[in-house]
Amino acid sequence: MLLTNAPEPAYLAADEVIDHEHPLVRQTAGRLRRGSADTAQAYAEAAYAFVRDTVPHSADTGNPLVTWRASDVLRERTGICYAKSHALVALLRAGGVPAGLCYQRLGVVHGLIALRLPGRDRWDRQDPRGNKPGIDARFSLDEERLAWRARPERGEADWRTVHATPPPEVLAALRGAADLDHLWRLLPADLPGSAELPGCA
Repeated sequence: MLLTNAPEPAYLAADEVIDHEHPLVRQTAGRLRRGSADTAQAYAEAAYAFVRDTVPHSADTGNPLVTWRASDVLRERTGICYAKSHALVALLRAGGVPAGLCYQRLGVVHGLIALRLPGRDRWDRQDPRGNKPGIDARFSLDEERLAWRARPERGEADWRTVHATPPPEVLAALRGAADLDHLWRLLPADLPGSAELPGCA
């Protein structure tokens, strides 16, 4: 079971990172809403596919630009997993879908998201990292279709916390990096105090 670390309204709130009141985020959300069926799930699936498929992961393209604010990710169309997660959470919140940030320890800390759709009594994790050979992440409410599964035998872990805002360690790395090469040296290897999902499920 995933656990929130903030009051419920925080998962619809805007801030400097999840800046879903920015015109570009609102315009993008409006286009996605018009192009999807009139349900929260259809909108969430459209937002997920948009970020996964139209915002390339910086590691796949070699783009040296480091983005972290949701509106910047959408404008520049680049970002690592953290940045893409910020963009997806902003689009979901702009569409009225509660959403937050989740993390895995996979050598370094990997970022993904969780959302809670109307009528569901749980949060569902989704990974907008972007697919490539060997990675086939998909939007799914039945079983998780993430980019990677944590392997406890290798010291990897799934963390159960759904963060309303990025942890300081994550944001410090993104803000402090001059470029992508520098960012790889700053990425956190752990998030102290994070509780693991039982069995890393």
